[in-house]
Amino acid sequence: MKLGFVSDSLGGLSLDAMLDHVQRMGVSGVEVNTCGWSTAPHLDLAGMLGNPTAQRDFMTAFADRGLEIISLNANGNPLHPTDPGQGEGLKNTLRLAGEMGITTVCTMSGLPAGNATDTMPNWVVSSWPPETQAILRYQWEQRLIPFWREIADLAQGCGVARIALELHGNQCVYNVPSLLKLRDAVGPVIGANLDPSHLFWMGADPLVAAEALGAALYHVHAKDTMLNPPVQATTSLLENGTLMDIPARSWSYVTLGFGHGEEWWRQFCYRLKMAGYDGWLSIEHEDVLLNSLEGLEKSVALLQGVMPAAPADYTPQAI
Repeated sequence: MKLGFVSDSLGGLSLDAMLDHVQRMGVSGVEVNTCGWSTAPHLDLAGMLGNPTAQRDFMTAFADRGLEIISLNANGNPLHPTDPGQGEGLKNTLRLAGEMGITTVCTMSGLPAGNATDTMPNWVVSSWPPETQAILRYQWEQRLIPFWREIADLAQGCGVARIALELHGNQCVYNVPSLLKLRDAVGPVIGANLDPSHLFWMGADPLVAAEALGAALYHVHAKDTMLNPPVQATTSLLENGTLMDIPARSWSYVTLGFGHGEEWWRQFCYRLKMAGYDGWLSIEHEDVLLNSLEGLEKSVALLQGVMPAAPADYTPQAI
């Protein structure tokens, strides 16, 4: 496995300063945000698309430090009913990835409105009352699957082999069954970006999810979640309070090791290997209490201690 992090984890720094810290911390690459929910401080999507000189300069900044570009990240809602720019951002990210020879793009599945006249995304998390099923049929049959079939064709034309969808709340694809359902409908260009932090607060088990995804596991975000039982006891894990008030929340995103300890992350890495995954672990720092650089350093140190790096070489002796 290889270790890197998401560029927005140090979004307040320039590209060169961010890459200098990557090199100093001894990680191997960066997953670069391009659009959507990110201001993309390190990559000018419009300025780089169709611009070989800008692309070459960007890639040289990595190569000169011995670093790789892990993937491009277009996280957002590409099916937002009133913001088509998010979908266009994903398409342009795929085009740029193709021009740069990057074969993996990370994004979200998207969340449409509940019907053709609605103007707000609608996330269905229960099977009652009956209109929830009408919403799901509209979202999947009329919006989600047609959109992703179009995107799959675009990706193939651009040379992007893998689109890694984050299993994320407020998206149509948020767990293993919904990911596999879309993959079955669209094809193997669709796979999972497994971020355990989201599965924690939704009540799933990332260790089991890794095995269940198997060949559909294309990418991994390393991010932790702290569950807050005294608050959870009265509010549940359906939390809509501000992300900035950690004491008042039933769960919060935290630095690796502050929600689940080293032993859990060791097990996670091993389960990934058991599932056949030997790709990137991309740290995503979203801890509002810790300094971003300090949080990244702690996260890197934890994963460097538990992550398998060298290829397996054990074979039974011939006796």
